[in-house]
Amino acid sequence: MITEIHSSEQFDTEITNHKGYSLIDFWATWCPPCRRLAPVVAKLAEERADTLKVGKVDVDDQQELAAEFQIMSIPTLILFKDGKAVKQTMGFQPEEACAFSCWCKRQKICTSIFS
Repeated sequence: MITEIHSSEQFDTEITNHKGYSLIDFWATWCPPCRRLAPVVAKLAEERADTLKVGKVDVDDQQELAAEFQIMSIPTLILFKDGKAVKQTMGFQPEEACAFSCWCKRQKICTSIFS
């Protein structure tokens, strides 16, 4: 399940206060790479529902959150552990996707984030 984050307060409740891993997809409806990434994130949310909380933040609707995390390019994925950002990747580029996926595998969080 993917949680759509609609406010800073909801972000704090869902992500900052969450114990364990969370993945946030910063995206926008007009962004083609974001739309290409969406099914991958949805599949990951379904496959790893027991170990990974997945959320989406529309940067147009939540500009304050985007600024807080210094989102300069979308899509941006940020992985959190116990409410703290531990890994970030921007765009939908094969090298970055591979690096993020390999990091997740080493952490035993997910095995197919960009397959």
